[in-house]
Amino acid sequence: MVSWIFTMALRDSRGSRRRLLLFVSSMVLGVAALVAIRSFGDNLEQAVDNEALGLFGADMSLERGGPFSEATEALIDSLGGRQARRISFASMAFFPKAQAARLATVRAIDDGYPFYGAIETDPPAAAGQYQRAGGALLDGALLEQYGVGVGDTVEVGNVAYPILGEIIKTPRESAAFALFSPRVFVPLAGLDTLLLQRGSRAEYEVYFRFEDDADVEQTVEAIKPHLDEERVGVDTVAEVKDDWNEGLSNLYRFLGLVGLVALLLGGVGVASTVHVYIKQRIETVAVLRCLGARSTPTFLIFLVQAGVMGALAASIGCAIGVGIQYLVPTLLAEVLPVTVAVSLSWPAIALGFGVGLGVAVLFSLLPLLSVRDVSPLLTLRRSYEAEPSTGGVRMRWFLYAVIAIAVAGLSILQAPEWEVGLGYAAAIAVVFGLLAGVARLIIHFAPRLMPSGWTYPWRQGLSNLYRPNNQTLMLMLALGLGTFLILTLYLAQQTLMAQIQVAGGEGRPNTVLFDIQKEQLAGVGEIVRGQGLEIIEEVPIVTMRLSRLKGDDVDAIRRDSTRRGGSWALRREYRSSYRGQLSDAETLIEGDFVGRVGPEVSIVPISVERDLAQELNVTIGDTLVWDVQGLPITTYVSSLRTVDWQRFQTNFFVLFPEGVLEEAPQFYVTLTRTAGDAQSGALQSALFGRYPNVSSIDLTLVMNIFDTIYERIAFVLRFMALFSLFTGLIVLIAAVTVSRFQRIEESVLLKTLGASRRQLIRIMLIEYLFLGFFATATGMLLALAGSGALAVFVFDTPFVPALGPIVLVVLLITGLTLVIGLLNSRGIYARPPLEVLRAER
Repeated sequence: MVSWIFTMALRDSRGSRRRLLLFVSSMVLGVAALVAIRSFGDNLEQAVDNEALGLFGADMSLERGGPFSEATEALIDSLGGRQARRISFASMAFFPKAQAARLATVRAIDDGYPFYGAIETDPPAAAGQYQRAGGALLDGALLEQYGVGVGDTVEVGNVAYPILGEIIKTPRESAAFALFSPRVFVPLAGLDTLLLQRGSRAEYEVYFRFEDDADVEQTVEAIKPHLDEERVGVDTVAEVKDDWNEGLSNLYRFLGLVGLVALLLGGVGVASTVHVYIKQRIETVAVLRCLGARSTPTFLIFLVQAGVMGALAASIGCAIGVGIQYLVPTLLAEVLPVTVAVSLSWPAIALGFGVGLGVAVLFSLLPLLSVRDVSPLLTLRRSYEAEPSTGGVRMRWFLYAVIAIAVAGLSILQAPEWEVGLGYAAAIAVVFGLLAGVARLIIHFAPRLMPSGWTYPWRQGLSNLYRPNNQTLMLMLALGLGTFLILTLYLAQQTLMAQIQVAGGEGRPNTVLFDIQKEQLAGVGEIVRGQGLEIIEEVPIVTMRLSRLKGDDVDAIRRDSTRRGGSWALRREYRSSYRGQLSDAETLIEGDFVGRVGPEVSIVPISVERDLAQELNVTIGDTLVWDVQGLPITTYVSSLRTVDWQRFQTNFFVLFPEGVLEEAPQFYVTLTRTAGDAQSGALQSALFGRYPNVSSIDLTLVMNIFDTIYERIAFVLRFMALFSLFTGLIVLIAAVTVSRFQRIEESVLLKTLGASRRQLIRIMLIEYLFLGFFATATGMLLALAGSGALAVFVFDTPFVPALGPIVLVVLLITGLTLVIGLLNSRGIYARPPLEVLRAER
C-alpha cells in the first residue's frame, strides 16, 4: 500500500509539477529567514564564547560612581594580582585646529589595561604608544567632524594631548557606542584633576588579572557583602559573557520572530495553492474511488505530494538561508562586540527544515480534508453532484487548534522570553483575524453595495471579488500583512523622531550646560548672554542617596531577600533640586506642594514623582531619610506629581522646597536655546576657554545620533519585513497561476459572448486594482492603529503620522499587484474556445 501511494503520487504530479513548484516558492523565503537568523545566532554565541576574555579585558572589575572609600581601597590592595585603574566621565573635548568643542566620553586609563585582547587603532602602533607619549586616541567620528588627524591636538580640561590614532575596537564596547558619545582615551597619569571635582559625574573602575589557577567566582562571593555595603559593582568574565549572550540573543531572536511571519504567509500560500489544486483533481479522486480506492489511501496520495513539495521548499529555503547568513553580520557589524566567523550551523538548518516541512504539511491538511469525502458518483454527474464537504467540522477545528499550538510554539521558540512569544503569537492571530474578517466583509457586501450605474467592466471586475475561486481572502492576508509590517516599522520610527523634535520645539531650550560649580555660575551666565542668548533656566542639583525608608534602613531592606531589596530606586544615586513652584512639565496629582519652608522645620515636605512613589511603595505622609553627602535629612511625602520626561528640561524624581538645600554641596545646570550649529559651536568654544569642566549637550546633535542609530536598527527590521512582503507577492503569483484555468474558461465564455480583448483586460485590471487596494489599505489601517497604540501607550506621545510616505507605500504595492496580475494573465484572450471546451469534456 505504501509503495502504491508513492507511485500514484508521482504519476498524478506529472502534469502539475510546474503548478506545484509555486507551492514550493511560497515557503522558501520564510524558511530562509529562519535559517539565516538562527545560524547567525549560533555563530554569534560561539564568537562570544571564544572571545569572552578579550571582550572583557580582565578577570574581574570593581566599579563605583565615585571615588572608592578607604575601606574599599584596602580591600582592593588585599586582593593582589595585576591591577589597572580607569576613570570614565563626560567632558568637552576642544580642538584648537577647528576652534570647536564637542561633548565626549573621556576614558583615563592606566598603563597595562586591557590584560586580555587589545585596543585596536589606526595606525596599529598608536595603541601601544599613547600611554608612554602622553597622547590621545579618538573615535573616528570626532576626527571626521572636526577635520583633525594624527599630529593634531585635542584639549581635555587644561591638558593638551597630541592625537596619535583612531579607535577601531576596544574591550567591553561595540562600535555603536561611539554613536552615543564619541570617546577620547588618555593616560590616567596625565589627567586634569579639575575635571573630577565634587559634583562631577565619573565612574571609577579597577581591573584585575589573577593567576591562572585563581577562583574568581569564589573571590567575588567572599567580598560581595562589603561591596554591597559600599555600593560597589563587580563584574567577571562569566557575567559579561552572559550579558552579551542574553542581549544579542534577544536581538537575533526578535529578528527571527519577524521572519516567522514570512513563513506563516507561506503557509497561507500553501493552503491556497493546495485548495485550487485539489478542486482540479476532484474527478481524478472520484475515478480512484470508482476503482476501489478507499478514502484514506486516496487522501494520503495528495498528502505525500504536499510533504515532498514541503521538503523541497524547506531544502531550497535552507540553502538560501545559509547564503543570507553571510550578509547578516555585515548588516549588524556596528552593534556587535565581536567579529562573527560564519560557519554552517546544522541545528539551525535542521530546525529550518523541520519547521518548513511541518508548516507545509499542516497548512495542506485543511484543503486536503475534502478529498476524504469525494463521492464516486462525481465521475458520472459532476454537474449535479454537490461539492464535496470540507472534511467535517470537528476535524477542521482540531486542525485549527493544532496550527494555533504550532504557531505559539514557534513564537515561544524564537522569542527571548515565553511571555513575549505568546504575546507575539496573539498579535499575529489578531492581525490575521482582522485581515480575514475584512476580506469576508468585502466578499459579503461587494454584491450588495455595487453601484447600478457602473459600466460592465467595473461591475464584472468588482464581482470577481466574491465569485467562486476568488482570491480576496488570500491576498488580504498576504499583501495586507506585508504592508502592515513595513508601515508599522516606519511609523514607529517617525513617532520616536517626532517625540524628540517636539521636545526641542520652538521657544524651548535645546542646549544644556552642566557641571557648573556655584562660583562659576555668574561667569557662565555672562558668557551665555554675551553670545546674544537667553538663560531659560538655572537649576541647582544636589546629589544624595536614600538611607531610610518608612523607618527601615535601606541597606537592610536590600539585604532582605523577602523584600524589594533589588529595586533600582533603593540603589540609585539621586540628583535632586529645590524650587518654589512646579514647572510646566509637572502636574500635581495628590497632596499639597510646599514651595518654601523656614529653618524651624525639622521634617521637610518633599514632592515625589508618581512612578518612583509606586516603586518605593510610599504615599502621602510616609517618611524618607536622605544622606546628602554625609548629612541626614528627614523628609515626608507632601505631594505626588507626574513628570513629562520627554520635555528637554531639568526634571527630577524628588523635589525639595526652598530653604533646605541651599548650603549643600551642589552644581548647576543652565538651559538656553541656540539658533543653529554655528551659534552652538561658538558658545561651547567660549565656555571651554574659561571653564573647561563645564560640559554641554546640543539637542540637535542628540537627534542626529538617535536618527543614525534608529536608522541602522530599522534597516535590519525592514530587511526582515521585506521577506514577508516578497512572500506575499510570491503567494499572489502562485494564486494567479494556479487559478489560470478558471480565468481562461471565464475569458473564453465572455469572448464567445462578444467581449473584446480590451474589455477583458479592463476587467482583470479592475479586479487586481480592487484586490491590491483593499489589501494594502487594510494593512495601512492596521499599521496606523498599531502605531497609534504604540505612540499612546508605550511612547506616551501624540500620534501624528506622515501621510505622504504611507500613501506612497499603498500605491506602490497596489501597482505591483496590478503588474503581477496582468503578467500572469497574459495570453488568456488568445486561447481558442474549442480548446477550452474540449479540456472541460
